[in-house]
Amino acid sequence: MSKTKPLTKFILILIAVLCFIGAGITKRVMFASALEVGTSAECMAVLEVSTGRVLYSKNMHRQRAPASTTKILTAIVVIENTADIDKKHKIPDSAVGVEGSSIYLERGEELSIRDLLYGLMLQSGNDCAESLAIITAGSKEKFAVMMNEAAKRMGAVNSNFVTSHGLDAKDHYSTAYDLAVISRHALLNPDFAEIVSTKKHSTEWKGRDYDRVILNKNKLLHTFDGADGVKTGYTKKAGRTFVASATRNNMQVVCAVLNCGPMFEDSARLLKMAFNEFCLTELSKKGEKIADLTVSNSRTTSVGLSLKEFPSYPLCQNELEKIQIKTNIPSLLVAPIKEGDTVGTAEFYLEDNLLYTIELVVMQSADSLNLVDRLKDIAGRWNA
Repeated sequence: MSKTKPLTKFILILIAVLCFIGAGITKRVMFASALEVGTSAECMAVLEVSTGRVLYSKNMHRQRAPASTTKILTAIVVIENTADIDKKHKIPDSAVGVEGSSIYLERGEELSIRDLLYGLMLQSGNDCAESLAIITAGSKEKFAVMMNEAAKRMGAVNSNFVTSHGLDAKDHYSTAYDLAVISRHALLNPDFAEIVSTKKHSTEWKGRDYDRVILNKNKLLHTFDGADGVKTGYTKKAGRTFVASATRNNMQVVCAVLNCGPMFEDSARLLKMAFNEFCLTELSKKGEKIADLTVSNSRTTSVGLSLKEFPSYPLCQNELEKIQIKTNIPSLLVAPIKEGDTVGTAEFYLEDNLLYTIELVVMQSADSLNLVDRLKDIAGRWNA
């Protein structure tokens, strides 16, 4: 049996603490539609982190040189393939003196992977990028293979990475959308999230009586309320590139802009717009009854069904009344039934777009009729 009903208003205005994705959510589809908004960027994508919903876009699948936003992928590939990021490693000779931005690594120097990651993501050290690639994979070429395999797993669809640092190279390209989804994946890693939200990092500098101080080039960390990442970039070919992230009201948003002169200003405006227009909204709450089911072979004539898990989704004001629930449940249940038994599913739709398919569970137990109950029923029907 299938039933459809609009979500009640009081449920829709509840703001989720976090979008909880659990075993009861058997399917989730990102709502692909996104608003086209004005920006100086040639390419742009803004998405909400917990669900991956794209909120705003402009040429988001157009391939462009990503410059040092490449290092977002470099960092998460290193973290996910390193058992101990606090272990120290000798800096490869080939990484010393790499062109471009640098933390001035020296031949024979030993640093932890964590310190190299800070140098990579805060100060955009190309020498850190090359060191991490070689330490992690054994060679720059093998690391590039790891990067592309990881990018595809994360949801990138139009990218190809050749270098770990993002200096212009043939066949090295990405898109605003791909960089946003890679960043989304990376931000869910606590080590990555901690590193990219750090404004300043200091570590011992062997042979000197002062520390190596690494400063974050991301100006939004100082100027935008809730900013917590991610990475700047620039080459002559790429122009100014930037992936920003911020969290407000328990909703984290990522904004990727490519070839954008006012990259900090545009990103701040787009992030502010997202927080003003969208909120992470609970689609149901614990204890809410989604449907009733008739019960046979029991004194309990019906039982309620509720969701096994309680997802949230970023919605703007004019979408609240467009959420609908479609239930896929049997016409009746036969006792005995236990509280918490799984019975069918509920599908959540925004217009015609499926957001979630979630298991439904029984809200109360229903015991089966015993012999005395059956005799009473027979007698009742006989006397009737």
